[in-house]
Parts: sequence; C-alpha cells; structure tokens
Amino acid sequence: MKYAKKWASLFLASAVTLSAVSIPQQDVQAAKVKKPTNVIMLVMDGSSNNAVTLSRWYKGESLAMDEILSGAMRTYSAESAITDSAPAATALATGHKSNDKYIGVLPSEITSPGLAQIDKKDAFRPVANVLEGAKQQGKATGLISTSEIQHATPAGFSAHANNRSQYGDIAEQQVYQNIDIVLGGGLESLTPGTSKNARKDGEDLMKVLKDNQYDLVHTRDELLNSPSSKIWGSFAPSALAYDLDRAKTRKSEPTLAEMTNKAINTLKKDKDGFFLFVEGSKVDWAAHANDTIGIISDILSFDDAVKEAVDFAKEDGNTLVIAVTDHGNSGITMGNANTTSTYSSIPVSAYIDPLKKASMTVEGALSQLKEDRSNIVEVAALYGLDPLTKDELSTLKSAKDVGSEMVKMLANRANIGYTTGGHTGEDVFLYSFGPSKLTGLVENTDLAHSMAQFMGFDLKSLTDDLYVPATKAFTEKGFTTKIDLSDKENPTFVAQKADVTVKIPVNKNAMIYEHTSKNTTKTHTFNTINVYNGSEFYVSKKVIEAVK
Repeated sequence: MKYAKKWASLFLASAVTLSAVSIPQQDVQAAKVKKPTNVIMLVMDGSSNNAVTLSRWYKGESLAMDEILSGAMRTYSAESAITDSAPAATALATGHKSNDKYIGVLPSEITSPGLAQIDKKDAFRPVANVLEGAKQQGKATGLISTSEIQHATPAGFSAHANNRSQYGDIAEQQVYQNIDIVLGGGLESLTPGTSKNARKDGEDLMKVLKDNQYDLVHTRDELLNSPSSKIWGSFAPSALAYDLDRAKTRKSEPTLAEMTNKAINTLKKDKDGFFLFVEGSKVDWAAHANDTIGIISDILSFDDAVKEAVDFAKEDGNTLVIAVTDHGNSGITMGNANTTSTYSSIPVSAYIDPLKKASMTVEGALSQLKEDRSNIVEVAALYGLDPLTKDELSTLKSAKDVGSEMVKMLANRANIGYTTGGHTGEDVFLYSFGPSKLTGLVENTDLAHSMAQFMGFDLKSLTDDLYVPATKAFTEKGFTTKIDLSDKENPTFVAQKADVTVKIPVNKNAMIYEHTSKNTTKTHTFNTINVYNGSEFYVSKKVIEAVK
C-alpha cells in the first residue's frame, strides 16, 4: 500500500497544463552546476519497457541504460492517450503537448484530461525548442538520426511544420538553423528531383551547406576522418540500415554509437557548451512490423550510443544525459498464447535461442530475396527460420506479404506476443544521468523545461523572442503587409512603407531590405528562422528590430 501511495503522489506531482508547467524532481547536484553546461538527449523511437527487457536477455548482460534508470514518463498527446511521434517530439523538445502530425507548433484541439485550453488564434503557432534555445545561448548544437533527418522526431527538435510530411519545409529549416553537426539519412530531401521526398522548390540545399562551410560527408570513413567543426553527414537517400544488417548491406554507414561519439568530440570544443539530440529511429519501424529481431537490433545499437553519452558525462561532470522512448509500440511481450498455462516453467532460453538463430532483420533478409522466390529457404534462414516446416514453406511461397508471415513465424517460435502494429499508450522508462537529472514519474513536457532550465533559459520567453506574428509587428511599425503566394513552394512575407520594401522568405534565416530611393538592396541574416504556418508568418524580434 505504501508503494501505491508513493506512485500516486508522484502522479499528482507530475500533472501539468499548457499554461502552468511543473518541473520534475531533480538531483541535488543541480546547485553545484558550473558553466558551460551540456545536454545530450537520446530517444529510442517506438520502444517499450518489455522490448528493453527482451533486449537485455538477448544480450545476456546489463545494458548501459540500466545504470541510469531514474523514473518513468507519461506519453499522451493533447488529443489522445496514444501519441504519434510528431506531437511526442514536440512535447519533448518544446514543453507543449500537441496534435497528431504537428511538428513544433501548438495544438488546434485539446481533449486530453488535465490540459488547459489555448486561445484559438494560437493554434499552429510555432513554439521554440531546446536546440534553438541552446543556439541562442551560444552553444554548439547537433542532430543525429538513423532515419531521415527530416523524420518526425529529429524534426521536432529542429523545425516547425503543420504536418510531419512536409519534408521540404523541414529540411530547409534544418539547413538554415545552422546546426553544427547533422548526421543521418534523408539525402534526397536536400536537392531537387523526382523522387517522393526530393525538393519541389528548386533549391539545392547541398550548395547552401557548401557555401556555409560544412564538411559534407557520405560514408563512415569520411565522417570519422573529418577535422571540421561543422559536419553534415547524409549517409543514405532515406533511412540508414538496421544495425544488425549493416555489415552485409551497407558497410559504408556509421553506427549510431560512432555518430554519437564523433558529435560529442566535435561539439565539446565549444567554450559555451553544447546540446546534442540523438535518435535510434528504427526501433519504431521494427515494432510497427512486429519484427522482433529488428527491435532488439536497434535497441542494442541505441544502448551503445547511450554508453558513449554517459561515459563522456562521467568524465565531464557537467553534462545532463536523458534517454527515453517517445511512446510504446506493438504491445510486445515475452509470453504469448503458447505460454498461457506453462509460463512458470519456461526457461529464458526458450525465448532467446530461436531469436539468436537470426543473422539479419526481416528488412535485411528480404533484401536478399529473388523476385521468383527461388531462394526463399535461404532467406528464411537469415531470419532464423531454419529449418522450415512444410506448412511454413508453403505459406512463404504463396504469401502476398512474405515479411509479415516471417515475423509471425519467428515470434511464434520464440513465444513472443504482439497486440498491435501500431503505437501503444503505456508509461515508459526514463533514464537520466548527471547534474539536474530527472527522477520519478514525469510528463514528457517536463523534459523540455528541465533541459532548458539546466542550460539557462525559459522556453516561453524564448518563443516570445523567436516567433513574433509578423503582420501585427510590421503593421505597428506603419507598414502595409501581404503574404505573397504566387510561388506556392516559396511563400514570402512582404512589408512596404514609403520607398522601403521588406521581403522575408519562408524557412530561411534572412530578410531582404530594399530602399528604392537609394537604389539599394541588402540581405540581412540572423541566427533565427522565419516560419509560415499557412496563415501567418512568424519572425524573431531581431528581425523586427532590424527594420527602421
């Protein structure tokens, strides 16, 4: 009973609203914090407590995360008990619950219990994130992902968009944010082309990066040998390979731990400290596919990255490390219908041994499958299905979706259960280390505020500084304004007064100032970006103050 009361009190203490945010319990070391402060935030997308347990059994020893387990985190969004990655990332990065698909903007609908409503005019308003706050503090910044870098979770820490599918806007904002280290996939979103996520606005962002003195790297060796303080690593057109598959399918890609280590060793040279975001993205993808091997593969890869972060933090003494998943996925369990009446006598080996036979994830194994399926037996063996029964072989030969059947077969052999191919709403483990580490049961929004506090800024004040509604601000200065949508891929805010015309391009860090009587045109650049949410442009106070 005393434990029930303890957790109930932690639950009540953690409740927050959009208008009043409580800060979770923090380590007493906070009083001893010295500058500069560093934060390393790591997210294993779409994992769950059960998946971590299974991964530990598979590894056969403790995980790096085990050492820094400090509490639990609630994951619900502004509208649902089960969140999508976009509002989850928005909560973790900005301290605001939001809606499905929204990236770095306020919600338009709030139905979850305990959350305060917001003014309707504030729906879709950009809200500042912790990476932007670190930049304003003069800190170096980094962004790492094993998916496309424009994917929902890294986007939540670096961009603002009404929908996570707006890869073009997200990529452009990320480039003009001038983040020091960016490593992951998503190369196709940086240049014009005909593929799904290629740029539609005609802008070659690779050229922009070159002009801004980035070292552009595309392989593991190029990354590890780069001497630059500004590195943009694009290692695949879309996502990187699963860790287990890399040696056979994409040897030139770096591991998540290697990217994390390189980023830390580069960013730590900044005298003002740094903020680094790291995502192990494809745990989520494997969970959606119910691919047990894929889940384990990339949880263990993520854990290696956590070790890099914690090892540095132990040596540094002034770095806050947070590791967490953004939401559950798949409802994975050790134990299924097979074990209903026998679970108490089933050894660990009954779950793990069948999994150990796999040498590739289902994605990796299927990459080896011939079109006529003539090598289906060999492909199944790569996934640990060796030998196949007659029924299994027949099923795989005739299946419309071979991968779906393979993951079911392996899960059945290993007594692994799944409840869904979608996300789940459970509380998740929270891992934290260093000064001001978080403890107890907290809201996902608490993490953003704790990181901001540790780095010395307030997220609400930062939003007020970085995202001012441009129409009102310029009107008050005596300008007439309009939003030029003649080029739908490149909206521009235009303000005019007498012989002065101000043009503010979408997603960039620039303002164009034209003075017709003087026949002059100047381009001013800032360490902030301009955001258009479909109805209003938002710019920083620095932009407003630069206009006379």
